[in-house]
Amino acid sequence: MELDTSDIIKKVRKIEIKTRGLSNQIFSGQYHSAFKGRGMAFSEVREYQFGDDIRNIDWNVTARFNHPYIKIFDEERELTVMLLIDVSGSNEFGTQLQLKEEQMTEIAAVLAFSAIHNNDKVGVIFFSDIIEKFIPPKKGTTHILRIIRELIDFKPESQQTNISEALRFLTNALKKRCTAFLISDFMDKDFDNALKIAGNKHDVGAIRIFDPREVELPNIGLVKIYDKERNSSSWVDTSSSKLRKHYARRWKEQDHFLTSLFKRSGVDYVNIRTDEDYVRPLMKLFKMREARL
Repeated sequence: MELDTSDIIKKVRKIEIKTRGLSNQIFSGQYHSAFKGRGMAFSEVREYQFGDDIRNIDWNVTARFNHPYIKIFDEERELTVMLLIDVSGSNEFGTQLQLKEEQMTEIAAVLAFSAIHNNDKVGVIFFSDIIEKFIPPKKGTTHILRIIRELIDFKPESQQTNISEALRFLTNALKKRCTAFLISDFMDKDFDNALKIAGNKHDVGAIRIFDPREVELPNIGLVKIYDKERNSSSWVDTSSSKLRKHYARRWKEQDHFLTSLFKRSGVDYVNIRTDEDYVRPLMKLFKMREARL
């Protein structure tokens, strides 16, 4: 359904009120704790003092002087946060509270407002199997509202998915190290090499959005299923237990593949269902990052 300008403005405002409130009340402190270490620049060394973090010990200098020294860092004034958002056809699906693309929009908005509250710059890469749109990193609420409007009203040229293309663009377009959130339903498998390269240059986190009906097929008889990415329809007999088991097995295989891939790549990763509150999973993502600092 096409939205007119007034509908879009109302929707932007509604998302702004909800996500900005969540960001200010819940996420801003956790975000700062989790991501403050990503913009640290080495300043000097000094002798170790009681209470200093032993993780900052400079072992080379310590060995040279036979006395513990620690590295001192100055926090850089700003970080760059990139949101890589999947706009392929499979995200126009949802059987619960909202579509996957609507869940992605809210999560992207929460992350964007958290970044702005932390005085960081935010940019966006919309991708399908091509780079649909690139919004360079900037600061400010006006910039965030533009991003939210684009998320609501964006019409991709392609319906298919190529995560490698988005990661390669990130690697090439951003010269300095950034924090990147890859937000997708991950209906793709061949992106492990691109993820490794992007992860070596940037700090990448992954957020997977999925609908419960993608995990388990209900027994509701003969139904017509439309695959928007392939632009094809087929009739499926959901009363077949063999079919339902095969469907569930394919989900588990993809879930195992993604979990292993992200763990191997050192990428923090969370799953978020369309019928659940995303606050807890996002807090989990921030805490995973904070634990690695």
